[in-house]
Amino acid sequence: MKYFLSAGEASGDIHGAPLMRALRRLDPQAEFMFLGGDEMTAAAREGDGSAAPLIHYRDMAYMAFSEVLRHLGKIFGNLRVAKESLGAWRPDALILIDYPSFNLKLAEHAASLGIPVYYYISPKVWAWKEWRVKKIRRLCRKVLSILPFEVDFFRKHGMEVEYVGNPSVEEVEQREAALPRRDEFIGIHELDPSRPILALVPGSRRGEIRNNLPIMDAVARRFPSMQPVVAGAPAIEPEFYRGYTGYPVVEGCTFELIRNSACALVTSGTATLETALLGTPQVVCYRANGSRLSYNIMKRLIKCPWVSLPNLIADKEIVPEMLVHLCTVDGVAEQLAAIVPGAPGRDEMLRGYARMRGRLGTFDAPLRAAEIIVSDLRAG
Repeated sequence: MKYFLSAGEASGDIHGAPLMRALRRLDPQAEFMFLGGDEMTAAAREGDGSAAPLIHYRDMAYMAFSEVLRHLGKIFGNLRVAKESLGAWRPDALILIDYPSFNLKLAEHAASLGIPVYYYISPKVWAWKEWRVKKIRRLCRKVLSILPFEVDFFRKHGMEVEYVGNPSVEEVEQREAALPRRDEFIGIHELDPSRPILALVPGSRRGEIRNNLPIMDAVARRFPSMQPVVAGAPAIEPEFYRGYTGYPVVEGCTFELIRNSACALVTSGTATLETALLGTPQVVCYRANGSRLSYNIMKRLIKCPWVSLPNLIADKEIVPEMLVHLCTVDGVAEQLAAIVPGAPGRDEMLRGYARMRGRLGTFDAPLRAAEIIVSDLRAG
């Protein structure tokens, strides 16, 4: 069968690749067309040796309103290319991976062509923009949920939904087994073995990095006993970081950096869950172009008490969330001081991580999602 997958950012590319491998495992004749990145390209090439993304996510990942506005022509061009390719190739299924503004438009086109649509890693409509639920219910045959608390929400809205497990669990377990030891990591990147590492993880998009890295840099300077190291994101050139920090940037090894760090400052997103699964205490940071007023508006719009995945999954605040105007140098530094080695809050956070991990279960998420999709398509 033919599968069209659409992932518009780095995290979607990471999660899309194992799903492609699982689909091929169940359907050896599987063919793929996809919007994604290097991870999905590698997975596709394991089959035919020649696949490349229809559109690379680095040409799609725009986040802030102003950034979207500046790239409207590019965004509409990407959507046109995706729709035309969908119509010409006529896949057996369209599989969406997060990225709702773009993907729901693509889903509308697929539905008009009679192509079944599956949502793997659905939009966080339980947090805000709940009105999107009606569109997802109308356009998608099934939602394949990766967060256990989503199931009741989607079923309440009359949707077909199954919890397939969280892909980050297996990804972290598989990759952690092959990670270099701390002394090896330090040697490879020429770091100081006498100082604990403070990981600065400012996000995978330029806007996130631009907003968050200066705060992280300033906080790090207040902890001279620690060694700050920046996690370089895929498709972001190292020179970009130089405008916001003088600390070393390591590329393509965020897992290794986080696992070998004593603490981390992490921009809100999937990386917060990965950091928790790796067992590294963290402060969640999200500095956007906003004020106390915009924060209060956001708090009224968001329908859940937290925004970071560790807290949402644990159903308890286990990591501090420093958002918008709260994401200041003083505020983040105070929270970091509470979880450095020897601080009283460190063990409490690690106990919270154990609670979160227990709630995620032991499913093989990509394989379970692939089983549901292939079985559903074969059933007709």
